Amino acid sequence: MAHKQRSKGTGSIYKNSRDQWVAAIEAGWTAKGTRRRITFKAKTEAGARKRLAEAQQRFASEGMAATFATITVKRWADIWLEHRQQVVRPGTYVSDRSAVSRWIIPTLGNLCLNALMPSDIRRLTAAQQEAGLALSTMQRTHAVLGKLLADAVAEGYQVSSRARETSGPGTGASPRQALSATDAIQILTAATTRPDASRWVAALVEGLRPAEALGLTWDMVDLDAATITLAWQLKALPYMERRNPSSGFRTPRGFESRHLTGAYHLVRPKTQAGIRVIPVIPWLVQALATWREMSPESPFNLVWPREDGSPRSAEFDRAQWYDIVSQSGVLVTLPDGRMRPPLLYEARHTAATLLLSGGVDDTTIRAVLGHSSVLSTKAYLHTDRSRTRAALVASAEMVGLGR
Repeated sequence: MAHKQRSKGTGSIYKNSRDQWVAAIEAGWTAKGTRRRITFKAKTEAGARKRLAEAQQRFASEGMAATFATITVKRWADIWLEHRQQVVRPGTYVSDRSAVSRWIIPTLGNLCLNALMPSDIRRLTAAQQEAGLALSTMQRTHAVLGKLLADAVAEGYQVSSRARETSGPGTGASPRQALSATDAIQILTAATTRPDASRWVAALVEGLRPAEALGLTWDMVDLDAATITLAWQLKALPYMERRNPSSGFRTPRGFESRHLTGAYHLVRPKTQAGIRVIPVIPWLVQALATWREMSPESPFNLVWPREDGSPRSAEFDRAQWYDIVSQSGVLVTLPDGRMRPPLLYEARHTAATLLLSGGVDDTTIRAVLGHSSVLSTKAYLHTDRSRTRAALVASAEMVGLGR
């Protein structure tokens, strides 16, 4: 393996036995008194040179002493979150920040990255388990920690592979369930006594996500064509500084949003497949026409606003759902025998199950629900909307919403 000769102290670039380009640089001394050597891998020589230049620049600003190698989890997490906000959606950033601030830093923050052991990673899981957190939350925290450590290695920090490869909290069945047609009928019976019944039919039969429903505006509803266009979602974006609206909003580069009021914005779906046009069942067309005449006037033209016309918060929307569920008396049984009210997001699962029970093919279901696994969703909806309409009408008839 021939090394590219460079001036002393500036590092070297070479190809390893796996035909990878490697940049290497001396980074001070270890606790044992030996030289610390950090390497960066890249697919091309130019890539290796870039990584080396970045390391040299970082050493110039942060120093080449042991401080670079012994950075704590907390210090790196602060740096990581600052960068994270620029590359992920605001909701993902808030979730990442929560996992870091509530669990990762309190449990591991004082440890150095290069000293992390598998037992430390397991200690984090044990702390969450002892607190009674759901398995899905534990899995999410483990995934955030894994990404945090992987990015640290990419930056040149040392994290043992044993720590990074420590197994997570395990897997389990999703706690979300779909309602039976009988339960859906009971909930719809309660919902249809309300002026905003269309909101809940849109969830249980059309499969709208909560954020899609709350972000729907009347200009996206075509009652003559019996379609709705789902192109925006309502989200409360995080401020740059917590509880400080004047600080602006945390959004990644290229993030498309329209500000409404306060923290509320209309934002684009995560994937292109989320932007779609879906048919509206006849019952819902009539319900929406009636609702448009009596709904609160919204300065943002929202279909389902609060009484003062402002956006419905996710919490307010869920509270309305639970009122309906309580009135219906419907409960779901968990695998361990416990019972609880259905979750709002389970209305969307129910819509998918009703379609499946009606013999609708997976492609049509994915097109209706906006799943990203269907690459031709847009073309499919334009060319075969009659098929998706028939599927939704069949679902509506299963829960007593015929013509």
